[in-house]
Amino acid sequence: MKHKLHFTKMHGLGNDFIVIDAINQRVETLDFTYLAALLCDRHLGIGGDGVILVLESETADLKMRIFNADGSEPEMCGNGIRCFAKFAYENTLIEKEVFSVETLAGNIVPALVIKSGRVEAIEVDMGEPILARQRIPMSGAPIDQVVREPLQVGPLGSTYEITCVSMGNPHAVVFVDDLSQIDLTDIGPHFEWHPAFPQRINTEFVEVASRSEASLKVWERGSGETLACGTGACATLVAGVLADKLDRKALIHLPGGDLFIEWQSSNNHVIMTGPAMTVFAGEIDIADPQ
Repeated sequence: MKHKLHFTKMHGLGNDFIVIDAINQRVETLDFTYLAALLCDRHLGIGGDGVILVLESETADLKMRIFNADGSEPEMCGNGIRCFAKFAYENTLIEKEVFSVETLAGNIVPALVIKSGRVEAIEVDMGEPILARQRIPMSGAPIDQVVREPLQVGPLGSTYEITCVSMGNPHAVVFVDDLSQIDLTDIGPHFEWHPAFPQRINTEFVEVASRSEASLKVWERGSGETLACGTGACATLVAGVLADKLDRKALIHLPGGDLFIEWQSSNNHVIMTGPAMTVFAGEIDIADPQ
């Protein structure tokens, strides 16, 4: 038996998602661990880097679940939370301009920048970065910070200096002199599946232009190379401060556009500001599991 699933296609700087209202339509019988790969297929499905569910919450105003294109469920997604916030407000699932969202990484608070009744940008309090090795998580003896630590990666055992940060999901940040020399499709999977990272890893390769500006390429676990990663931009800013390469406020250039990131010294929280865009809405036939 099939039923129709209504969806909205959205993106944050080209990092694109299939957003589903799971409050006003029934999805309890659907296995998104399985369906995500089908829905995200760019030839046979809708196409996207992930699937986002908008749900009711018992601990926050709303709840977000996100599934990567391979069906895995990450703890958080910075571009996804901006799309989630815009969708919820513009579809009247929430009337507040500042509200809380339950995620696997804890409650996250987006604040909407509204102009002429539309969401122009979203400022998100991403909370405090996690720096301790065992909480990234990363194998090895427990230490408070992993900053510019050498790691052998790839079949040739090349050595990279990594600075690791968790923004609810794990990131390894590598500062490079020339971003154009990084073959992300070649080296990205070797980082993602490196045995040092028991829950796999997102990897950012970063070229610093000044203490207030940097560019990055990102390989996301479960999705591969993407045009943008919000948590990756946040992790990059934190890593840049720890490695003494960036100040606490910086413009981060991603292949899909720019994010402004601030690591506040007053409360240790990371603030991410950027856009989200609606592409189209539609419906797709989904077969119920037998």
